[in-house]
Amino acid sequence: AVVSTQSTGKDLGAKGEYSVYSTFQSHEPQFDYLKSLEIEEKINEIQWLKRQNNNLFLLSTNDKTIKLWKISERRYRLDGFNLFDEYGTQRDPRSINSLRIPHLVPVNEFTVEATPKKLYDKAHMYHINSISLNSDDETYLSADDLRINLWHLDSINECYNVVDIKPANMEELTEVITAAKFHPMHCYHFVYSSSKGTIRLCDMRARALCDQHAKLFEEPEDSTTRSFFSEIISSISDVKFSSCGRYMVSRDYLTVKLWDLNMDSKPIETYNVHEYLRSKLCSLYENDCIFDKFEVVWGGTSDSILTGSYNNFFRIFDRTNNRDACFEASRESAKPRTQLKHCKVGVGPKRRKDEISVEMLDFNHKILHAHWHPKENVIAVAATNNLYLFTGK
Repeated sequence: AVVSTQSTGKDLGAKGEYSVYSTFQSHEPQFDYLKSLEIEEKINEIQWLKRQNNNLFLLSTNDKTIKLWKISERRYRLDGFNLFDEYGTQRDPRSINSLRIPHLVPVNEFTVEATPKKLYDKAHMYHINSISLNSDDETYLSADDLRINLWHLDSINECYNVVDIKPANMEELTEVITAAKFHPMHCYHFVYSSSKGTIRLCDMRARALCDQHAKLFEEPEDSTTRSFFSEIISSISDVKFSSCGRYMVSRDYLTVKLWDLNMDSKPIETYNVHEYLRSKLCSLYENDCIFDKFEVVWGGTSDSILTGSYNNFFRIFDRTNNRDACFEASRESAKPRTQLKHCKVGVGPKRRKDEISVEMLDFNHKILHAHWHPKENVIAVAATNNLYLFTGK
C-alpha cells in the first residue's frame, strides 16, 4: 500500500504536523504460472512526477509491474441533473418539463482519490530493483538484476533495452545490477551500480545500447583487508546524484562514498556508517543481515547525507563541518518537541556509560528507507512498520 501524508501547519519547521492524507492499495499479490512464482505486493520503489497541476502523479513498482497513479482531491460535486433527483433516483422522463444544466457544488469534506492511469508490465524477467524519472519528465528507467529498460510515460506497449549484462552462459555471470538513476539535469546521462562495488556512467548520445560505459567509478581494493566477505559488503545498494548533478553518493554495507563525476579513480569522501560491525560479519552472514539493502539520500542543499543502520539507528553526515551524528528512531524520540540524543556504540569490554554495546544491537530493527525533504529541514525514516518524521532547528 502507499500512504501519502500532508502537513497541517503553516510553519513546517516549527509547528507543522503531519497527518494521513491518503491510503490506497498500489499492487495486489499475483502468481506467475509459467515460472510457478508468487509475485508479492511489496513496493520496491516510488517516484514522484513533477507537479503540473492540482493533481499528484507517482510511479510505483513491485518485483514485476510498474504503475502510474493519479492522486486527486474531490472538493466539488455535480448537482442539478435532468434525469436524476437529489438522491440519485432516475426521474420519469414525462415529468421533465425544463432543461437544467448541472453545476459544481462545494462539499463539506473533500475526498482523495487514487486512480491507476498506466500499467507497465511484461518487460522484466527478473525482479525490478529501481525506477528513475528522467529530467525531461517524459521518460524513466526501470532496472532489474541484468537489464535496464527505457520507458516513455505515454507508451505501455513498448520499451527500449539500454543495458543488458546477461551473459550467453549464466554460469559466467559475475555481477548483477543493483540500482539505476538518471542525471538530474542531463536527460542523456544515467548511472547504474553493481554488486561488485562499481558505478558506470552511460551516455545515450553515444549509442542506443549502453553496454559500453562512458566512465567507470571504482575504488581500488586493499589486498591487505580482503576476506571472504569483501565482495558481499562492497555491493552497492543505492546510488543518488546531488541536486547540482556534479556529485554522486553511494551506499555499500559498511560505508557511504561520495564521488565526483570528474574523478572516477576513487571517491573524494568516505564515511563509515557502522564500522563496529566488521567483527560481526560472520554472524551477520549466518542470519542474512549482510544482504540488507540500505538507502542513502542527500540533504536539500547537498551538504548533508542521511542513511540508516541497525537498532533503528540512522546517521547524518555533515559535509560542511566534517561531523556526523547517530540517532535512534523510537516512539520516545518522536514525541513533539523532543530533542534527539546522540547514540554511541561501544566495542570491547570497556565502554562509556553513554555507549551501547555492539552485542546489544537489535538486528531485526533496521532503517532501510529514508528521505530528506527537498526544501525543508525535515527527514522521514521508515523503521519496520513505523514512519518517523523529524524536523531540524
